[in-house]
Amino acid sequence: MNKFMKENRRQLGDFEVIDFVDQDQIGELRAHLEVEAPTSVRWNDWDYGSGVSELRALYEKGKLNQWNATTDLDWEIPVSPDEWVGKPELSLLANLAKMAGKDEATQKAAMIDELAFTCSQLLHGEQAALQLCGQLTSLCPSTDEKLYAANQVADEARHVEVFARFLSDKLGTIYPITPTLKILLDELLTVEGYQMKTLGMQTLFEGMAVGIMQMLRTNSLNPLFIDIIRKAELDESRHAAFGVLSMRRVVETADETSMNEMEDWAFSVLEALNANQQLDMLRLLGPKYDLDPVVVTQMMLALPNWKDINSAVYMHTVVPNLKNLGLITERTESKWREVGMISDNPSIPQDLDLAN
Repeated sequence: MNKFMKENRRQLGDFEVIDFVDQDQIGELRAHLEVEAPTSVRWNDWDYGSGVSELRALYEKGKLNQWNATTDLDWEIPVSPDEWVGKPELSLLANLAKMAGKDEATQKAAMIDELAFTCSQLLHGEQAALQLCGQLTSLCPSTDEKLYAANQVADEARHVEVFARFLSDKLGTIYPITPTLKILLDELLTVEGYQMKTLGMQTLFEGMAVGIMQMLRTNSLNPLFIDIIRKAELDESRHAAFGVLSMRRVVETADETSMNEMEDWAFSVLEALNANQQLDMLRLLGPKYDLDPVVVTQMMLALPNWKDINSAVYMHTVVPNLKNLGLITERTESKWREVGMISDNPSIPQDLDLAN
């Protein structure tokens, strides 16, 4: 089974992490803006009627649920560095700053940095989704899929707009894309065939976005951000549903070899995302708060319920969808469990409790 970023992997105890430390390498990855993405254009057999009622219904739902990032949000609501933007007990950086003896103002700043970093990576992911959905309008074979993909292009443009504005106007910074995410998004943009692109972006990354946004919304204390996430989350739920509906038709006719290839690729993509264990964020922001990224990662991995905490975002949407599609089977499930992406008791902690 392929492993992404082999040259950046190393062991931390029993866990293999992806850890980028070479700043020249990171700079080169970010500077690589022209991505060769060989593709083709697929006509729809001149059939402009609806062949898949579920997909057409999703397209109609998407039209009804469009919203305007400029007029449908109250941008006058402040995001103040003097107030907690989220629940302090659930912020990794705020908890670590508290453990390090930093004052409350520093803890609040650490939480804002963490939120800005997370939203920045979502923003970069939305740009990738915007471009990939443009590819799908050409690649998808049916009218229903083409119409839905085109509708999602508008969704992704709106998400790029709203996250960029929130980061610039309210949090004051957009952090650069992490090297791990850049490599994985390039993989999604360059993989051939609408089946793999739909699996990668719509099923894997959109499913992850649903879980991440639900956690962000639940943990937030700022009304503007809650409203942004609530609106974006509804869009992402449709996108993940499109992935399932389209992939359901793919797996119905796929042979065993193709199924195994899709199953292994899906695991490899998300395993790489998981293997970073927020080291990209800790490398960037840790020094600002006198935090050692490796020590923090070792501390997190040593938590007795680490797998339950770690698996929550994967088991929110992605894992159930992949299991229903037959893309997590007995052949691979043990690997998901080994790296903490599946557990029997996934849980979002009420308090990270890093001190114990």
